[in-house]
Amino acid sequence: MNFITIIGLVAAIFTTVSLFPQLLKSWRTRFKPTTDNTLTSYSMLFCVGIFLWLVYGIYLADLPMIVANSLSFLQGFVILMIQVRRLKLK
Repeated sequence: MNFITIIGLVAAIFTTVSLFPQLLKSWRTRFKPTTDNTLTSYSMLFCVGIFLWLVYGIYLADLPMIVANSLSFLQGFVILMIQVRRLKLK
């Protein structure tokens, strides 16, 4: 594994782990209704962006991009689904 791949993997770890606190907060409050759709819009845009990065990483066969964006997309998608459900509860 070369040095630039290690840098990519470290970057992937940092960016992926940065979503985890938001995921936990959303999960803990998932049954509380909300009227704020800003987070829902943000989450949707985030998921689309991360998905496109994932496709790009797959095209390049770039392991750090594939790993980071797969995990980030999964976290973002869970947050998005929680937000959509919360909007329906109001």
